[in-house]
Amino acid sequence: MRLNVGIAFVTGRKHFQNVLRSYVNNWLEQGLIGDMRVRLHLFVVYDTTYSNTVASDYRNIPKDVSALVDSVNFFGGSALAEERQKLTREGLIDDWEGDLLFGEGYAKKRNAALYFALKKGMDRLLFIDDDEYPLAVVKSSSGRLAWMGQSILDTHLNFGGSADITHGYHCGYISPIPKIDFDDVLSERDFRSFIEATSNDIITWESVKNTVIRNNGVTYADSSIIERSKSSEVAEVMGMKFISGANLCFNLERIKKLPVFYNPPGARGEDAFMSTTLSEHKVVKVPCYTFHDAFLEYRNLLTGVLPTRLTGVNARSAPVRQRFVRAAIGWIRYKPLLVYITQPENYDHVIGDMQRKLEHVIPKLCAYFDTNQFEQIGSELIRYDRNVRRHYKAFQATRNAWAKVTGTREVSVSR
Repeated sequence: MRLNVGIAFVTGRKHFQNVLRSYVNNWLEQGLIGDMRVRLHLFVVYDTTYSNTVASDYRNIPKDVSALVDSVNFFGGSALAEERQKLTREGLIDDWEGDLLFGEGYAKKRNAALYFALKKGMDRLLFIDDDEYPLAVVKSSSGRLAWMGQSILDTHLNFGGSADITHGYHCGYISPIPKIDFDDVLSERDFRSFIEATSNDIITWESVKNTVIRNNGVTYADSSIIERSKSSEVAEVMGMKFISGANLCFNLERIKKLPVFYNPPGARGEDAFMSTTLSEHKVVKVPCYTFHDAFLEYRNLLTGVLPTRLTGVNARSAPVRQRFVRAAIGWIRYKPLLVYITQPENYDHVIGDMQRKLEHVIPKLCAYFDTNQFEQIGSELIRYDRNVRRHYKAFQATRNAWAKVTGTREVSVSR
């Protein structure tokens, strides 16, 4: 029997078209296009409000690209609203539950891709981000860079048969933290306090020290992971099986209880919150990398331009500073709920420690970056701490609504 494989792009950038072409060429090179055992279907969930685009920026896929896949499915705001209304009319969910699943927000767009892939009978669904490319970059002891093409889809298919979820690796600029040149305004110790206050499952002080400080903000791939070509099951840590939202594949044939994405309003962390619900699932790490171009500084990689060195991104340029500020606000908005779920007994202590560290370091960040925008981080922590119980109930309500539309059991609500 053929495998029906969905490829999900949740996007709000015109740049998506170039990324799509690169991946289609990758599948062609790997022999997946034309393979009678696999049928490839695109699921494009787009948001025209993110970067002031129009629907045609996503829907007008060149014929030479669309002809190489079995189907292309687009889901904009009107399609999601229509499905939400249909489910409400049928009595499966209430209108407010429809907003939890298919309203505004990045997590809800990811849920739409999962929902429609399940509805259309996909056997697998692979999420690809529009700023991640099928490449790995390795740095030798002499400092030379080696670039390697990665077979993302093929790797997930090869290792995913006995897993519920497969998850690959990331290299490049995996976080939107620019290179920091420490001085008497902002010291390394100050910046460590900031990272510890905002840190999550992906961004930790150790990871930042190894990338931002030692390698100009770059994470290099481990060639031994690629060469060994072995998978490993993801262990549970603090009630979480860590995943990220891209280079991520769901085995829809096997998975019995489909997890849902969620984030508090205006926050990110949809992958982190899903990670807290994966105890019952077999999650496997697979040996393939994507290159994360967090600042979109290396789009020429998609046309075959391979840099001989990767430099630090200028921390004081306005677009980079704005990207960093937005990311930091997104982190702080979701951390209270993540702590509430994973460390309920230590919640007040952790939040208090965050507040003390931020009170110390935010004035230094404002002075270093010459902007008062970082002051919003402190006020957002207070606001999201105040609303953490409401966000927890919304998270559980989202899981219950998701259970109704995907045919799995509901979850209990406590606290």
